[in-house]
Amino acid sequence: MEELIKKLKELNQQAELGGGLERIKKMHAQGKLTARERIEKLLDKGTFVELDKFVVHRCSYFGMEKQKILGDGVVTGYGKINGRTVFVFAQDFTVFGGSLSEMFAKKICKIMDLAMEVGAPVIGLNDSGGARIQEGVMSLAGYADIFLRNSLASGVIPQISAIMGPCAGGAVYSPALTDFIFMVKETSYMFITGPEVVKTVTSEDVTKEELGGAMTHNTKTGVAHFAAENDTDCLLKIRELLSYLPSNNMEEPPFVPTKDDPNRTEMSIRNIVPVDPNKPYDIKEIILKVVDDGNFFEVQEHYAKNIVVGFARLNGKTIGIVANQPSVMAGALDINSSIKGARFVRFCDAFNIPLLTFVDVPGFMPGVAQEYGGIIKHGAKLLYAYCEATVPKVTVITRKAYGGAYDVMSSKHVRGDINYAYPTAEIAVMGPDGAVQILFSKEVAASPDPVAKKKELVESYRETFANPYRAAELGFIDEVILPEETRPKLIQAFELLANKRQSVPPKKHDNLPL
Repeated sequence: MEELIKKLKELNQQAELGGGLERIKKMHAQGKLTARERIEKLLDKGTFVELDKFVVHRCSYFGMEKQKILGDGVVTGYGKINGRTVFVFAQDFTVFGGSLSEMFAKKICKIMDLAMEVGAPVIGLNDSGGARIQEGVMSLAGYADIFLRNSLASGVIPQISAIMGPCAGGAVYSPALTDFIFMVKETSYMFITGPEVVKTVTSEDVTKEELGGAMTHNTKTGVAHFAAENDTDCLLKIRELLSYLPSNNMEEPPFVPTKDDPNRTEMSIRNIVPVDPNKPYDIKEIILKVVDDGNFFEVQEHYAKNIVVGFARLNGKTIGIVANQPSVMAGALDINSSIKGARFVRFCDAFNIPLLTFVDVPGFMPGVAQEYGGIIKHGAKLLYAYCEATVPKVTVITRKAYGGAYDVMSSKHVRGDINYAYPTAEIAVMGPDGAVQILFSKEVAASPDPVAKKKELVESYRETFANPYRAAELGFIDEVILPEETRPKLIQAFELLANKRQSVPPKKHDNLPL
């Protein structure tokens, strides 16, 4: 028996060394943690249970039969984050450069299947050179097996990807199918083809960082949702994100007790929204003053900044927040912000997270580039997402709500449940200047003093339409509230809607305007 126990310990030690001490040192020299160190930092201490520790590849080509390393380049298993079960896989770059083989893929598929069965999130820590070339089509088949599970798990369990090293070629599509992507600045990158291929095909000179680095995907492409300073920061951010999310689509988000008074009023909000409709302000100031303890976990902070999305809590309960940002492009909706907002709304709806929408939107962004880029189709995605969402939806119009953008931003007409407005709200087809130009152009031109006449008509239009009261008269606004009462009013509304039940017509699936 002693000999058998000794052998087991030796095999465990061998598996835990991965590609060996020299390769581990190289990882550390690059400022990166190893696969096992990442799992240790991600999970609650002492909770990790490893599966398939002794798996090896089955390839016998190119001398691979002489190179078998226990675990085969990926560490898989389950553990707990804040006491809740999660499944995790961490690609080990010290073993064959973290390249994916048939058995590597089978290990990942096994924990994904288990996660679906028990209803727990899956977290993938990606650090891989791509497909293992020696295995040919078997490695490609392995990727496809994972892609299938990503699609089946979508909307059932949260799927989170962390890119903590290279991620290229077919390897990028599994993260792209998951709900949230974290990237680490300067040590991670994602692209379909690398700089060398780009140069050969298009003659463009570009670095890995420029082509697919963390900030490229956080600012330009919108592929990634978060940029971390280093591996540890990335793992801590994942833990924070999960604190807002349910384990699966059949559960409610976790409740986190707070000492923040649900009846707290905030007089300073009165001074945030300018009476001048053309003056910008930062919508995040209102968000931070309203939510529990001023904690707002923003998603895609660096991308499409004219819309703000993220998670917070009201009286201990998770909510998803979507808000126009008047300090960027006056808060107008464009292609990128529409896609960003739609994706976030659909995630919240899939996982029973109520939606809070702050509205200050002058309309959709005009211009040839927007029209040619398909703003009609992409704007429709945000509209569609709000229309189909059945979670509680509470809306606050802080200032402008013009044209079709008023309809889109969780209005009463797309099944908004409780719709509030500040006294500064302006709800109309368009702004007073544009409306007067269309309605009274002849009258203004014929006037002895066109400037004075236009000013008079603008004021008249503003008094008639550019306020919340016409909409309130029609029942499109449930209540015009004082800005300082925002927090208690919102908590009251979400408590009212806690047991809301709403459905959509039976269908195989929708046909979102992709």
